[in-house]
Amino acid sequence: MIFALITVFSPKETFSELENKSLEREPKLSAKSWFDRSYTDKLEKYIADHFSGRVGWLELKSGIETSVGKKEINGIYILKDRLIEKVVEPDYSDVDKSINAINTFGSENDIPVCVMLVPTSAEFYKDELADFYPELDQRKFIDYVYSGLGEGISAIDVYDVLSSHKNDYIFYRTDHHWTSLGAYYAYAEAGEQMGYTPHELSFYDVEHASDSFKGTFYSKTLSASVKDDTMDFYHSPDGDAPVTVEVTQEFGSEPEVNDSIYFRDYLEVKDKYASFLGTNAPIVTIKTGSEGGKLLIIKDSYAHCYSQFLTEDYSEITLIDMRYIQISYKKIIDVSEYDEALFLYNVSSFAGDTDLKKLLYS
Repeated sequence: MIFALITVFSPKETFSELENKSLEREPKLSAKSWFDRSYTDKLEKYIADHFSGRVGWLELKSGIETSVGKKEINGIYILKDRLIEKVVEPDYSDVDKSINAINTFGSENDIPVCVMLVPTSAEFYKDELADFYPELDQRKFIDYVYSGLGEGISAIDVYDVLSSHKNDYIFYRTDHHWTSLGAYYAYAEAGEQMGYTPHELSFYDVEHASDSFKGTFYSKTLSASVKDDTMDFYHSPDGDAPVTVEVTQEFGSEPEVNDSIYFRDYLEVKDKYASFLGTNAPIVTIKTGSEGGKLLIIKDSYAHCYSQFLTEDYSEITLIDMRYIQISYKKIIDVSEYDEALFLYNVSSFAGDTDLKKLLYS
């Protein structure tokens, strides 16, 4: 009774940051909704979403389930010290369309084009799972994609370097992204093919910007058994060079401008990964003032963390997210103004991607 009263009279939220989902709104009672039972159905969902101490109870439920041997919740595997996602075999007809789109982009534009597919944490830590848990062989998948790339498109293979550092902190434990350290190893590996000389790891001053990051995998499981993540920013010892970051959320509107690649306000909320260049947006442009060419990155959000290492190698970096673009990229940017292009995706997002084919829009 006490919990019921607290639930009824406590303030109601419309969105759960921890679970990254919208919460059920209070249903409206009418004769129709009463007799067709839709009111009672929605009322049950409303109470389930708003009962007092709900997150704590859900964490307890998750803990009990894993203690009796349950390994998977909402497509996330719960390992001893981390959470990893289930990555299953993709629809290869969609994969082939993405490869064709990249090849067409390369043939239509007279600049060097590189592709970097990044294996996810599931590839390196799935040994803790039983054999009957389905998992995509990401090594074979990367080889499949790279073997289909057209002439003149360079494949940047970061699998081996990440595998050799898998015991380092290269992936978050509670989130699907790589850490700054993981992104650094890929950045260093890509230097020769992309034409820059990477700094040694010892060059950087590392700022531990947060030690309370609970990522997307936590949101899907509410498993309290895995330690919160630490988020690191990598700085030049001489101080970061001044940059201007322009975030275009809507075509034709003025971009939002930030004077750093680190959007520190996001360190105060759950989505702390957005402290790297903000939340996903159609176009983000980083103007660095450094000597170097202009780089175009067609990407998923793995590129946000990666970009912090590129600011001393390029004078301008433009990131395009095809998920938020519904017109031809040719109407948005002039590729001839760039010196090279990079497609940067993690294997899981590339395997499920249906947006790269938009590169074929005329």
